[in-house]
Amino acid sequence: MKKLIALAVIMLLPLGAIAQEVKIAYVNTQEIMMAMPELSDMEKKLADLNESYTSELKRMEEDYNRKTQEYIAAQDSLTENIKLRRMQEIEGMRERMEQVYQMGQQEMSKKQEELFAPIQQKMMDAIKSVGNEKGYTYILYPASILYTGDAAIDATPFVKTKLGI
Repeated sequence: MKKLIALAVIMLLPLGAIAQEVKIAYVNTQEIMMAMPELSDMEKKLADLNESYTSELKRMEEDYNRKTQEYIAAQDSLTENIKLRRMQEIEGMRERMEQVYQMGQQEMSKKQEELFAPIQQKMMDAIKSVGNEKGYTYILYPASILYTGDAAIDATPFVKTKLGI
């Protein structure tokens, strides 16, 4: 898809050049993103959330292991009814652990999207602002460009300045 867009832009450039001067720049969004202080804040929040789920799962695993060991140690002296009930209890604990794990994965993914969206939007707003201020017709992401000539303008520093980084 990116190659198709880049090809369409390249094909349309000569037509646009007849009507007006075309100024093209490119930005390294990954470099910009890595320099944004909001990214480290997001990573800290995600690490804290991950730690809370990890500690909860560790506690549940310790309870599960303790209960399993108690059952194994006492199973010879238990009646069939009690054995069945304890096995069901242990199985229920394992299922709850799996649910907490899955819930944690979903929550982490949701939280990452929630925290990343405003950071990404801030970067995109800065790119748009730089494009308008500098009069660029297009600002491209270099990952989809096959060749960048000497006359190409790297707008990355301008966007970083706009973001204050």
